[in-house]
Amino acid sequence: MKLTHSFPSPAPAEEVWEALLDPERVAPCLPGATLTSVDGKTFSGEVKVKLGPVQLLYRGSGEFVEVDPVLRRAVMKAAGKDTRGNGTASALVTFVVGDTVEVETDLAITGRPAQLGRGLIAEVSGKLVDQFAECLAGTLVSVDPDEVAQQQHLRVVPDEPIDLIDTAGVPVLKRVLPFAAALAVVAFVVLRRRRHR
Repeated sequence: MKLTHSFPSPAPAEEVWEALLDPERVAPCLPGATLTSVDGKTFSGEVKVKLGPVQLLYRGSGEFVEVDPVLRRAVMKAAGKDTRGNGTASALVTFVVGDTVEVETDLAITGRPAQLGRGLIAEVSGKLVDQFAECLAGTLVSVDPDEVAQQQHLRVVPDEPIDLIDTAGVPVLKRVLPFAAALAVVAFVVLRRRRHR
């Protein structure tokens, strides 16, 4: 599944470029994500996902496979697996930094999140990119060493899970309500038949 997003560069392009290449700087801006280690161009971490009453924990790793400082273009490959064996996720993310940050993601997911469908996943990912962009802008406004140290300290604290239903909001309700209504009708018919028997 291919997803494309863009957002205005929240700071001079070179500063944004350097930030996006630093997993320790951007990890706190990724909803539900916790960075566990960084080694050069590779890193590992985990992402908590909430899907209704179900919580999933993905553990995995990522690597910058291409970095072009002239074009300010980078390609990152990442993959993770749910710790309970309920699915996998992998992505090839390409971003180009200029007046805007252009992000293209080739995403493959299995398991329960895949049941949301392409349209809903696109809506959720768009909102998550917006949240990321807003957080990134906040981190680039100030480079106070004390604040950086505080942010680094906070990185070791696991974030709240990404609530996919809550993030999607109304679009999910529009899809779920007809299904719920159909279930209610079926349940009503079944109950009536049982009573007549």
